Amino acid sequence: MKDVTILIADDEQEIADLVALHLEKEGYRTLTVHTGQEAIQRVQSQPIDLIILDIMMPEMDGYEVTRQLRTQYRMPIIFLSAKTSDLDKITGLVIGADDYMTKPFNPMELVARVNAQIRRSTQLNTPEKRSSVIEINGLTIDSEQRQVQVYAQTVELTPKEFDILYLLASHPKKVFSAENIFRHVWEDDYFESGNTVMVHIRTLRRKLGEDLEKNRWIKTVWGVGYAFNG
Repeated sequence: MKDVTILIADDEQEIADLVALHLEKEGYRTLTVHTGQEAIQRVQSQPIDLIILDIMMPEMDGYEVTRQLRTQYRMPIIFLSAKTSDLDKITGLVIGADDYMTKPFNPMELVARVNAQIRRSTQLNTPEKRSSVIEINGLTIDSEQRQVQVYAQTVELTPKEFDILYLLASHPKKVFSAENIFRHVWEDDYFESGNTVMVHIRTLRRKLGEDLEKNRWIKTVWGVGYAFNG
């Protein structure tokens, strides 16, 4: 783990120190900042492999930090927040976070989630033997570059949106339930509410222009789930 650097952004010094202590015991390098603006500046100034991000911070909240970072960076982001509602969690995941934990928290659970995200990020960056590009009906998905184009126009997706699209497109005609999609993409236990997947699918369709194409690529199988029209 010595080559992995984790940025901790939290305006509560005690929490930041506690998180850093447990991550360093695991062998990670840690950096700590206390405002959203500092978090962005640190990411821009040096390589960061994962971010643990509070939401309620001075100058700029964690949601805005994530929105700005996701325009350029794809490292895993874990929200660690006192905001506990389902809406807060869904908002965090939709704008580009990879995981969401609430305070108070178990430090060992946080370490386990960090390990899982680092492991998954490493796997995603490992070249695949099969073709990395899927092309169908004007849609191009490049899994190596993690880029999507619609009729040669680049579409900006969050990491989770890309993962959902690639999962469906890799298995054309196969129907995935919301629970199956969540388990494949988030690699975690399914939320009691299916809203997370539903909101991601809705946003993904909008970005692909499917409001105009009448769900040309992502088909809803009513009462079952979603499938890719391949």
